[in-house]
Formats: sequence, C-alpha cells, structure tokens
Amino acid sequence: MGQVLLVRHGQASFGSANYDALSPLGFEQSRLLGVALAARGIEAGTIVGGAMRRHRETAQTCAEAAGWNAGALVVDEGWDEFDFLAVLAAHPQQHAGPEPTKAEFQRWFEEATAAWIAGEDRPYQETFAWFTERVDAALARTVELASSGTVAVFTSGGPVAWAVASVLADGGSPGLWTRLNRMSVNSGLTRLVAGSRGLNLLSYNEQSHLDTVPGTLSYR
Repeated sequence: MGQVLLVRHGQASFGSANYDALSPLGFEQSRLLGVALAARGIEAGTIVGGAMRRHRETAQTCAEAAGWNAGALVVDEGWDEFDFLAVLAAHPQQHAGPEPTKAEFQRWFEEATAAWIAGEDRPYQETFAWFTERVDAALARTVELASSGTVAVFTSGGPVAWAVASVLADGGSPGLWTRLNRMSVNSGLTRLVAGSRGLNLLSYNEQSHLDTVPGTLSYR
C-alpha cells in the first residue's frame, strides 16, 4: 500500500513584486509542518513538487525540518497551480477603491473561476478542462512513484482540491472542487492511500501543526 501526501505551499508573498516567493509566515508554516510530520513518524521516500518557487521553498523547508533524506526534488509541472491572475484578467471587475478589499477580491475570484469552469468564451491561457486533465495525469504519475512507499507532493490549493474531488467523485466534480479550494489552508496536509481498491482519501487539509503557534493560520 502506498501513500501520497499532498501539501499546499506555505503563504506566498501576495501583493508583492514576486508573489511566487514564500513570505516569512510561509517559511514558518512549512517548518511547523515538517516538525509535526517528524513527531508523527511520517517520512517520505520521494519528494515531488510543481515547478513554482513557492513549491520548491515549501518542500525544502518542510523536508529539512522533518529530517527527511529523500534526495532531490522531482519536478512535475502537472502539479503547478492554474494561472488565477490570467483568469481574473479575463473577467475584469470594478472596485470601490484602487485595489479590491478582501471581500471584493474573494467575490471577484469566485465569479471569475465560475466563468472559467463554465467554459465561457474568454481569452484563457488554460481552460479548466486542460487544468483538470494535467492534474489527473500528475496524480497518476505520483501514484506510480508511491508503490508501497510514501511520496510527498508540494503543490498548490487548486491541484490538491482537484485531486481530492477526483477521488471522491469519479471523474471529478467542479462544484466539489470549488468548495474544497475555497477552504484550502497554507501548508495544509492531505493524505491519499493507494491500494488494491484504488486511491482513497485518508484526510484533507490537515492544519493541526499550525495550532501550536497562534497567528500562523492563513488561507492566502
């Protein structure tokens, strides 16, 4: 029986010149996850990550804190996040001020992704169907790597949510993906088990490692 650990990256530097880099809080979240995994005796024999900087930095920080000796990070671009900035740009909105408030941004994000999922005729760089197909393919490749061991995947909230939606709803469910993605926590841990009965969900979006330090829980 193999196990796949899906880890959403730590908090990125949202609003800064380089969003893809982890924020100081993101590094701390990643460290706390590694410490918690070590305390639970969970060790990964292989580490996989998307091609994004925030994936790599989360993987390196978590693996070091966990004391893993899993070798070099295996990069699989199938685990990259969808380009939500391009999705937002394809669904422009007006806001009360020069920058949207948190509530305005969340509403904009959900309306834009709903249009993206519906397949509206807009200039998307990647359709929702293409996104889900590449995540499904990345998950299949990762399950092959897991075999009878544990593989840790460092990725983003969108791919984690789709992987879980695919497991829970045969073929995936856009509605379920939306609900799961909405509540994804930075450095959240999801565990899948691959056995004779296929791939099954053990846990989703675990965040108990953040309970040890007040103020470390974040969604963006």
